[in-house]
Amino acid sequence: MQASITRRSVLALSALAAATRGLPAWAQPKSTVKLVVPFPAGGTADILPRILAEKVHGAYPAGIIVENRAGAGGNIGAEYVAHSDPDGTTFLVSPPGPIVINQNLYKKLAFDPSKWEPITVIATVPNVLDVRKDFPAKNLAEFIAYVKAHPGKVTYASQGNGSTSHLTAHLFMQLTGTEMLHVPYKGTAPALVDIVGGQVDVFFDNLSSSFGYDKGGKLRILAVADEKRSPLLPNVPTFVESKLPGMVAVTFFTMVAPPGTSGDIIEATYKNFSGALAQADTRKKFAEQGATPAGWSPQQTAKFLQEETAKWGKVIKTANVTVE
Repeated sequence: MQASITRRSVLALSALAAATRGLPAWAQPKSTVKLVVPFPAGGTADILPRILAEKVHGAYPAGIIVENRAGAGGNIGAEYVAHSDPDGTTFLVSPPGPIVINQNLYKKLAFDPSKWEPITVIATVPNVLDVRKDFPAKNLAEFIAYVKAHPGKVTYASQGNGSTSHLTAHLFMQLTGTEMLHVPYKGTAPALVDIVGGQVDVFFDNLSSSFGYDKGGKLRILAVADEKRSPLLPNVPTFVESKLPGMVAVTFFTMVAPPGTSGDIIEATYKNFSGALAQADTRKKFAEQGATPAGWSPQQTAKFLQEETAKWGKVIKTANVTVE
């Protein structure tokens, strides 16, 4: 009996050592770690961090939770994190809004997005071009021709003024020289209800939300706004394939720390979460959400965020989009 207990103890200690090897002492903080999601529970932005929190909980003996602090296009949750202590216990996990877009969109913010300490992009989800199921165009070329022939008559839904769907539509119009009529909604769900019901013609949604409706024949996805085709839609071309190389609009989910967070904390957190993202079951769960796991380094993430900030800043300025 004693030998058996000792053996189990050794195995347990070995597992713990493997989980924490190479990490500084802070990596097991005494207080609960919070992953703040600045949007409501239930969507992709909320689901992905919850999958990760479950996978990395062993590295945080004091616990790790996902906390939703929604409102103001993600600014409420972002402000909370930006003003939190940079002690490795509070992180923001968010879609693009409060990371790379809102500083170009809002006249005044209570935080400085350029001061975030990037950790990693956890996943990307491509935006897609949805049309109502009975829309006359059957492919992207026909769609562009139809919109050009009916300037200002085709209606497009968005998740709200300044949302990713709104800006993606503006990017498309700028690249194709077309004009459509904006119909803003308060979120993805009501926009999907109306395109399925035929009240609007077009919606540049993320794949995760629209895939089931396309599969069920309630709307049609004509193109994917990514460099490569989605495994979920192997027969649907990308805009890039269709000779619109600038039409890449990916909803990405980024993990950042408060300004002033130390390099040791950033590196240790990155190790924990990139390790979880590399696991097969995590990748499977992400794929079920239409998300491609990333796990980019802090340096790669920083470069990517700079590029996305410049890209969407240009779109916003050209379209003269503002939010009070």
